Order: sequence, then structure tokens, then C-alpha cells
Amino acid sequence: MNRETSIHSSDTLVVVDRSRRRRQLVIAAGIAIAVIVLILLVVMNRSGAPKQAQNAAAGQIPTVTIVVPGRTDVGRVVTASGPLGAKRDQPVGIAGSGGRVIRVLVDAGSWVRAGQVLAVIDRSVQAEQAAQQAAQIAAAKANAELAQSDYDRAIALQGRGFISKAEIDAKKAARDAAFAQVRVTQAQLAGTRAQIGQLNVVAPTAGLVLARNVELGQIVSPGSGALFRLAEGGEMEMKAQLAQQDLSFVHVGMPATVTPVGSETSSAGNVWQVAPVIDPQSRLGEVRISIPYSSAIKPGGFAEAKITAGSTTAPLLPQSAVLSDDKGNYVYIINGKNEVERRNIQIGTVNDQGVTIASGLSGNEAVVLSAGPFLNPGQKVNPKRDSAR
Repeated sequence: MNRETSIHSSDTLVVVDRSRRRRQLVIAAGIAIAVIVLILLVVMNRSGAPKQAQNAAAGQIPTVTIVVPGRTDVGRVVTASGPLGAKRDQPVGIAGSGGRVIRVLVDAGSWVRAGQVLAVIDRSVQAEQAAQQAAQIAAAKANAELAQSDYDRAIALQGRGFISKAEIDAKKAARDAAFAQVRVTQAQLAGTRAQIGQLNVVAPTAGLVLARNVELGQIVSPGSGALFRLAEGGEMEMKAQLAQQDLSFVHVGMPATVTPVGSETSSAGNVWQVAPVIDPQSRLGEVRISIPYSSAIKPGGFAEAKITAGSTTAPLLPQSAVLSDDKGNYVYIINGKNEVERRNIQIGTVNDQGVTIASGLSGNEAVVLSAGPFLNPGQKVNPKRDSAR
């Protein structure tokens, strides 16, 4: 054994065990090292936790692209809808006494010139009347010629004293009556011929036949109504219904584009009439847009119109920034705290350039460009301005 024996003057014997002392020193050193390591771990964890929490929080904040639209000069376009029809829809009926239709010369869709015959009414009775009156004219002329000869002879005999002044006056009156009768019968014949002419249904102006309401053999009269409908010059129009606030921007002569429902073909026209009154029930006013003839324009159909009504200065956004729900149209903006806010808006015009904001934005807001459906009001975000703007 490794022991150390010491003898003191008091004669007391002390025995010291060195191995046990060494073990105690080793244990104490190990405890000290463990304490130091523990303290270091605690310190490191305390300094790293905020950074990790910050990194975790940063991972939860989405990055969104924003745009500050400002204000742009854009054309003010007023949109409306309404029915299509002929600009001048002319009903064409029978002007004479009527009768049986013996010929119909045109059909719906035909182009006609002014004065062209559209249908013919039987005129056999009127023709006989005209022949009778023509014979009466011939007889009246013969009587007038005879009366003129009698008057001439009476004038010749008056110089020789064979005929009195009274007889001369009688001869003159008979002659004048005979010539008057000629004029009467001529006027009767002219009236009959005019009636015969009215048995022809003619086009009052050049244009396009829209409807044919008569058939061969049909009995017609002045009370039969319109036998044909004619669009003067083939010109069409759209009757657009506009809200009161939009009506104030529209004036006669403004250009417009009309697109029939279900068609991809648009027709260029212009406003030719603006209603002077507004319907008190619907609060709408009527604007009539003139359109040149086009096979795509069908009277009686429905169409949409875009009227170029000057220009305005307003924020202009891409369509991706504008959202819509049951409460209306809106956009998301980012406030000074980098929080999402909903802003309700009114849309002006929509075209290839974007969406014009009529109200709700001043143009200085930071508007979320896209990813709006994935955001919620009050949510924190990391805004990133669009580099293209």
C-alpha cells in the first residue's frame, strides 16, 4: 500500500491515503467541466434563440409585388347595351282602295330603289272605269267641237242680221258648257288613273326590305296595316340605355363601337341622338347610335356599345390587381405598417391597357399587383415594388 506515515511529537500516528485524494480531485474536476459546458450551452442557446425565432417568423411573412399606379390620361369609354333596329323603319302599306294581290315582286332582305314597285293589286274594275271615262272624253270633245261650229256660224250670220244677240249668247254658253264637260271627264279619267297607280305598292325611298307581310291572293285594304317594312338606306341603329351620370358625358357626333351579342364582329358608328329626358322609373336615358349596314347587324337583336366620351385622368391598374366578390370590386393595398388593407373601388373602363379606377383610389397607394386571393386584411407582408414600374 502506498501510505505515508507521519510521527509527530505528540506520539500520534496519522495515516494518509493518497489514492482516495486523487479520486476526489478527478471527480471535482469533472463536475467543474460539466458546469462550464452547461453554462456555455445556456449562453449559446440564449443568443441563438432570437435569431432562430426571427428566421422562423421571416419565413411566415409572404413577399408580395406592389405597384403605385399614379394617375394616367385615359379615354373615357361609356359602355351600354340595348336593342338593334333600323334607323328609319318605314312601314309601307296600300294607298288606294285595295283589292286582291296579284303580284309580290320583292322579299325580305331585298334592296330596292325609290319608287320601285313592291307588289301589285288587281285593277280590272278600275281599268274598265278608265276605259269608260276615256270614251266619255271623246264624246265630250265631239260635242264641244259641234258647239264651237254652231257658235262660229252664229257669229257669221249675226253680221247679216239673221241672228239676234240673245241667240249668240246661247250658242256661246252651249259651247263653253261643252268644253267644260270635256275637262270634267278628263279630270275623272285622271282620278281613276291615279287610283290605279295607287294599286301599286311602291318603295317611298331606297333601302333594305326588312319584312314582307303580304302574300299572293291576299285581300288588302287601307286598314290592312303595313305590307312591307323598309330600312331607309339600309342604315341601322342601336338604342343604348345609359345611366343618368353617364348620359352627361355623351354628345351627338361621338364615335362608338357596337358589338352584337354572340358576335365577334364590331361595327363603327356615331351618336346621332341623345334623349332630352330620363325615364323617371328606371333613371335611364336613351342614346341612339347610327350604324352603317352590316350583315352582322340584325334588327331586333341585342348589342353592347362602347362610346368614346372624351378623356379622363384616373389610376390605371392591370387586371390581375382587381378582385371581385359579392360585395363588389376591390383591391388590396399595403399600409405604412406593411399590413394588408382592403379598398373597395368602382371600375371605369376595361381595355387592353388595363382597368381604369373611377373611384376608390387616389393613385398614390401601394396596390398588390397579384396574389391578392391568398391574402387577408391585417396580414403582415413583405412588399416588393414591381421593377417594371
